[in-house]
Amino acid sequence: MSGSGGGGGSAAPPPRRADLHTHSTASDGAASPACLVEKACAAGLTAVALTDHDTVSGVAAARVAAAQVGIEVIAGVELSAVEDDGEVHILGLHLTAAETVESALEALREARVRRAVTMLAILNALGVPITMDDIMAQAGSAAIGRPHVARALITRGWAKDERDAFDRFLGAGRPAYVAKQRLTIADAIRLIHDAGGVAVLAHPGRQGTLARLKALRSAGLDGVEVRHPSHSAEDEARLGAIADALSLLPSGGSDWHGATDGLRVLGAVSVPVEWSERQALRARRRQQTESGQWSLPGASHS
Repeated sequence: MSGSGGGGGSAAPPPRRADLHTHSTASDGAASPACLVEKACAAGLTAVALTDHDTVSGVAAARVAAAQVGIEVIAGVELSAVEDDGEVHILGLHLTAAETVESALEALREARVRRAVTMLAILNALGVPITMDDIMAQAGSAAIGRPHVARALITRGWAKDERDAFDRFLGAGRPAYVAKQRLTIADAIRLIHDAGGVAVLAHPGRQGTLARLKALRSAGLDGVEVRHPSHSAEDEARLGAIADALSLLPSGGSDWHGATDGLRVLGAVSVPVEWSERQALRARRRQQTESGQWSLPGASHS
């Protein structure tokens, strides 16, 4: 009979896990890049990808913090792209030359500021007297988004919580909704490739069909987010099978913005580090031939 507990053998090392979808205060997350790294280490993660919306500005600080605790920080970004009348998010992972696209990202951030000014004017016309200072106090140095406007409404007593702010003012079809300047999917993929990374379709859910993913692969898509808090077990199984069939790279993560409980806690949805290593290998093998700065084409609006 083999022994079950008391031997002198060492325990097997814990599995190496990565969270490849997180956000910091560089965009609309609640924790600073350094704090995110501390929490990732506490969660037992081996690697974490910082994928803020339309900015890579938090990566340097995250990597400084990571050097102190021995965790890998993967340079990433989450880009909003337009598809027909809807919005699709494309993750860029393992970016090695983010500086080549910073001007394009800056253009998107400037568009976010203009959008916030327009939303503010509408809210003021509706009799909601918040100011740009109120919004900037919530955003700090982050790329401004609707969550920052929502938090300003909450702070000034015009909404109970973010859901209330979106339901009454900021959600699609609500009076202060303003469409965001966006890239096409092809633009987003090219932008990521020019930065040396891999392009991954974020949280497709039921929309992640074989036909759709096959078409996006033809447009240059490298991978698909298989694991995400919004995905059911059936979604994960289907997306994993499609990824295998189409030779798309699997990815996954918590989409952490600061949650302290539930499936969106940092590391609650994670993937084997090997998935990240496969992505990095694909990026290295791409042998990108284009050079020079990538300029933002005429952006699309929905």
